[in-house]
Amino acid sequence: MMKGCYCLIIELTEKSIIKIGKLNEIKFKKGNYVYIGSAMNSLEARLKRHLSDEKKLHWHIDYLLKKAEITDIIYNKNKKVECELSKYLETKTSGIKGFECSDCECESHLYFFKNRNDAIECVKNAYDSIAMEYEFFRI
Repeated sequence: MMKGCYCLIIELTEKSIIKIGKLNEIKFKKGNYVYIGSAMNSLEARLKRHLSDEKKLHWHIDYLLKKAEITDIIYNKNKKVECELSKYLETKTSGIKGFECSDCECESHLYFFKNRNDAIECVKNAYDSIAMEYEFFRI
């Protein structure tokens, strides 16, 4: 079973106010978001779950994915580096405060980008900044 971290590139086609679990309502701008997560049990199962429309709403990201679409996934194997990636992204763009980071020091694990290419480029640069190999695929 593969384990590791992943970055979902997510497109939101219109600005929206979305109720996100216990975070209440959050205003999301139209554009692209990068969600950073980890799956240290089964990366394949976690990614399959994120891509599925049929799931119980459990994580913050589940609520956003009801309105938005995953366009790309960038991931690494065997190492938990979500906070390192997050720390890089927070220096490049704005994050949604409190989004999926209750078990770490990060302010967010969800970041906004105006366009998809900027989001992808930033994630690749984040991986390069920590000398971590990654895989990329378009959905």
